[in-house]
Amino acid sequence: MNSMAEGKKPHAVCVPLPFQSHIKAMLKLAKLLHHRGFHITFVNTEYIHKQFLKSLGPNSLDGLPDFRYETIPDGHTISSDKRTPEDIILLFHFISQSILPPFLSLIEKLNTALTSNDVNPPVTYLVSDGFMSFTTLAAEKLGIPIALFFTFAASSFMGFMQYPALVKKGLAPLKDESYFTNGFLDKVIDWIPGMKTIRLKDLPTVFQTTNPDDVYFRHILEAVDRARKASAVVVHTFDALEQDVLAALSSILPHVYAVGPLQLLLDQILEDPLKPMGYSLWKEETECLKWLNAKASNSVVYVNFGSASFVTPEQFLEIGWGLANSKLTFFWVIRPDLVIGESAILPPEFVDETKGRSLIASWCPQEQVLNHPSIGGFLTHSGWNSTIESVSAGVPLLCCPFHSDQQTNCHYTCKEWGIGMEMDKNVKREEVEKLVRELMEGEKATEMRNKAMEWKKLAEEATSPHGSSSVNLNNLVNRIQQREKFDVIHKNAIN
Repeated sequence: MNSMAEGKKPHAVCVPLPFQSHIKAMLKLAKLLHHRGFHITFVNTEYIHKQFLKSLGPNSLDGLPDFRYETIPDGHTISSDKRTPEDIILLFHFISQSILPPFLSLIEKLNTALTSNDVNPPVTYLVSDGFMSFTTLAAEKLGIPIALFFTFAASSFMGFMQYPALVKKGLAPLKDESYFTNGFLDKVIDWIPGMKTIRLKDLPTVFQTTNPDDVYFRHILEAVDRARKASAVVVHTFDALEQDVLAALSSILPHVYAVGPLQLLLDQILEDPLKPMGYSLWKEETECLKWLNAKASNSVVYVNFGSASFVTPEQFLEIGWGLANSKLTFFWVIRPDLVIGESAILPPEFVDETKGRSLIASWCPQEQVLNHPSIGGFLTHSGWNSTIESVSAGVPLLCCPFHSDQQTNCHYTCKEWGIGMEMDKNVKREEVEKLVRELMEGEKATEMRNKAMEWKKLAEEATSPHGSSSVNLNNLVNRIQQREKFDVIHKNAIN
């Protein structure tokens, strides 16, 4: 298995974390690798596979002879379209404890399977989400190299990499519930390489637990430990955006590649047979684009809290009425499961108040929306896909982070890159109204929009044929293809 069959394509098995944003980023990277000559097997969990077929159509995952989809189990049957928090906890338990054997069985099947045209090339590489850390054990058992893809900012990855140090310094997990409110999280830390002085609360929030056995916290600790065993680490960013952090990461891990924004790299491909292949687990409502066509340039506030953030009924109404009272035009994506414990239904008086200047949808083609000239600002949960897509489109942000890396993205968006403002998720409607207006109108709005356009230009330069991200992608591909230059993973295993 270690030697590539003569004349065969390199065969990369791509394994995303089974969540919308992670899948979308991994699928884009897989398309780029396919364009550079790789045979791709893209591995979803059974639940995700069914969601894709439901959203995109029964033939949507047929792929090409050299781009195939396969499935592995996710531990239990989820009966509805919506995962509950309990489902997600069970999923992480399964990933940590039970997913390796079925994954190894899949690799064995791929190495013996026949396609309609020819014998499959043997699996020669794994490209895994960094949080699917069981894949490093698989790579070790198989004797093949692995690239770990962390689908977020370099600053967030560096934040996650500090979790063992937080434990060692007694800063995590939190000692008791009072640490959430006693100012402890406002503590300034100045010892993280490549990151200017930030607060504990600006780091990815998974460490903010009082339970040392918290399933997410343990999962992250395991993932960052195993990251050191990878032959390559890929992050979805670009050099100019996070120069200091990337330099620091490269001093800790030997082969770090900033490859982004991925969509701008894909845009460089003139004839892409995979272009029609979609990314969304929910059916996208494209009618919004016609509605936006009738709106003036930079006049619409786009609102979307992503695929995995939730709001309370109180937060939902305060945000809604803040938008309504701003008197601005807005387009709000409201997932059916956005509001915890209730249906996401706005009162009739809200509908009356915003008639003619609002549009509600359950999901949309976000990148097309952000690149529409009518969009003037984005009220966001600060997920990384949303942030990097906004940077690519030159759209300023009103950041309302909820969990995980969103707080770090918010910090950098507002404090380092100058393209956003922060809004607390428990904000009252008067403050929402004020901040939305500030996002769209006045001197601050102009400054952020100008800065956003500067970053957009730098993103385009990074993904041009000789830009940093294009060069980094080429270097990654060369490293993968030159088998003899990889350090086989078992040589890097901890003794």
